[in-house]
Amino acid sequence: MQDKQKDIFSRLWNVLRREVQWLRPGLGFKRWLILALIGTTLLGVGLTMFILDIYRNAPETWWLPALAYLSLRFLDRPIRVIIFGGIGVTLVLIGIWGSNRSLLKPFVPPGKPVIEALDSFRRRDRGPRIVVLGGGHGLASLLRGLKEYTHNITAIVTVADDGGSSGELRRQMGVLPPGDIRNCLAALSNNEDLLSQVFQYRFASGAGLEGHSLGNLFITALTEITGSFEEAVAESGRVLAVYGQVLPSTLTDVRLLADLIDENGNRLHVSGETQIRETEGAIQRLWLDPANTPAFPPAIAAVLNADLVIIGPGSLYSSLLPNLLVRDLAEAVRASQALKFFICNVATERGETDQFSCLDHVKSVESHVGQEIFDLVICNNHFEGRLGEDVDWVKMDQELKAHTAVYCADLIDTTYPWRHDSKRLSKTIMNLFYERTGPLMNNNH
Repeated sequence: MQDKQKDIFSRLWNVLRREVQWLRPGLGFKRWLILALIGTTLLGVGLTMFILDIYRNAPETWWLPALAYLSLRFLDRPIRVIIFGGIGVTLVLIGIWGSNRSLLKPFVPPGKPVIEALDSFRRRDRGPRIVVLGGGHGLASLLRGLKEYTHNITAIVTVADDGGSSGELRRQMGVLPPGDIRNCLAALSNNEDLLSQVFQYRFASGAGLEGHSLGNLFITALTEITGSFEEAVAESGRVLAVYGQVLPSTLTDVRLLADLIDENGNRLHVSGETQIRETEGAIQRLWLDPANTPAFPPAIAAVLNADLVIIGPGSLYSSLLPNLLVRDLAEAVRASQALKFFICNVATERGETDQFSCLDHVKSVESHVGQEIFDLVICNNHFEGRLGEDVDWVKMDQELKAHTAVYCADLIDTTYPWRHDSKRLSKTIMNLFYERTGPLMNNNH
């Protein structure tokens, strides 16, 4: 019998402790609770005055003694205040609790308490403003991890891609390439279970559809409907319930150009991001056509208002540098008062960064943005796993430590060791950010 009573008491205590968490600071709940209690109190005062007026002025009838009995006039006034006040507060709390659960139930993941969902949302809503410049799978992987810490994320993506589905749509429909933007939208989606998978679905066959992803076609269709590429991207973000935003670095139809030196020492002039990647040779110079491409103004504003600017990861010459070749955007990065982190790639990329070290990556970016612009360079120091043919680990050299501040950690994805692990990388970034700025929000990851 005692064990059963202890079990009942333990359950009641756990329920009470869980519900008291609604009064924790930062949830934005107490202010509305206090407002509801004040309103209920005033309503109760008004109703009491009305009842007293009836009680005092009404003619003697049978129901007056009953009213006196229900008002507990046989008890002392302080006791009556405690009884009625306690019942009122309890009913108000139960009503608010029940209505909140009913309203929030469609938006709370199964098996996750409402208080945890609300706490997670509020914590991320107050998170730091982070701008990430990159591209490809590396950028999408980073965004997938960062969205667990903050909703205030802006991904700035190059529009110089001219291969695959994006390149085909660019040539046939005259739209900016949507591929990297599609990947970022899917990564930032609040629900990656089904809708994002449909958005990422790539047709394996079908006349005119083979090789195209549904998301690319969707963004292209929205561009036709809305009349602007940026509006199409914004609407796609709303469909996918994206927290944060994905912005093109420019709205100009640009082409990536490069000068390469082949193995015989001959200089080659190559046009197009795909051709640059597929042509063998060391890249000597990279530029955009047109050269004075204007940046997308919201992208500049995001960089200037950021708390943290992250460059990388991603293909150095076909994803990272094309963003920084947009003159105004590079100047905004240089002028921003935010902390600036550079995420070095885990492995080299054939045709782009063969035999590159971390220092080679940093110097290539700094040649376009400015010397010693980074507050910190983050490198991987775990080199286990099988890489592809002609792919090597990108390692940190001692010369880099003399050049800038460096932080090394195990950042690889064990399944795909040539990529970053999204959770490890984002946790490392946020820990280093808070170490330098102080905890802007409670970090429990």
